[in-house]
Amino acid sequence: MNIHDQIRSNQRRSILLVIIFFCLIGVLSAFLGIFLGNIIFGLVIGMIFAVIYTIIVFNSGGNMILTMTGAKPVTKQEFPHLYHTVEGLTLAAGLKNIPKCYVIEDSALNAFATGKNSENSCIVVTTGLMKVLNRQELEGVIAHEMSHIKNQDIKVMMLAAVLVGITVLISDFLLRSLIFGKRDDEAGNAKIVLIIVGVLLAILAPLIAELIKLGISRKREFLADADGAKLTRYPRGLADALRKISQDPDPLVDNANKATAHLFISTPFRNTKGWFTGLFSTHPDIKIRIQILEEM
Repeated sequence: MNIHDQIRSNQRRSILLVIIFFCLIGVLSAFLGIFLGNIIFGLVIGMIFAVIYTIIVFNSGGNMILTMTGAKPVTKQEFPHLYHTVEGLTLAAGLKNIPKCYVIEDSALNAFATGKNSENSCIVVTTGLMKVLNRQELEGVIAHEMSHIKNQDIKVMMLAAVLVGITVLISDFLLRSLIFGKRDDEAGNAKIVLIIVGVLLAILAPLIAELIKLGISRKREFLADADGAKLTRYPRGLADALRKISQDPDPLVDNANKATAHLFISTPFRNTKGWFTGLFSTHPDIKIRIQILEEM
């Protein structure tokens, strides 16, 4: 499968996962409606809330992420090499608009791209990354982030994060309704089973939603690596950059959190090992990514 086939495959898979998200939100809303006395009312309220929440957060999410991570806009005079690299790779990627450049004052080696689309996007790098990487390595990292913008990954990941937020909020409301709602002392077995199912759904739905989001994130990292290497025509640059990033003695980005971790080129937290942590990892194994790039 070539890069273009992989892009189309990812787009189809992402559409399917978004449909699954909305089905999950619909089921949660239906259960909420049952306990409010009207299943249709629950579905309508849940979907209206989901649409309004999605519109508001999707349109303001990029600025929220920049604020949360402490990213600051920089000028061409401050970081000329960063600007020239972004401008050159914008042309190579065939994008009409040059992404805005932001910097995080942090010694950790990391970077990410964000925005709601390619016309309103930005690339963020840490000062530590620019100090440690050479020209070709930095170009490889920027190409990786540019690929996320070109392939509309930033839009998909923003939407996935929004839908996870909606699922968590509705699940929390359902759980509170079940715990603190009025009790029916004469409830039959069917009602008891319904309550148990509702509680399990309210607890498991956010975990399922998070796993779906992480599944989207991990798959797209491999594609961005490959597409980034295609933009620079030098896979070794990104491979060497990822090797230095993996050897960073303090990879923790101070202002990173679980809501923004999936955006970074490498996990912004300290490395932990184990099957369970791997299941909830935002990124594929960096050693495998380096190996694939070196074999190109």
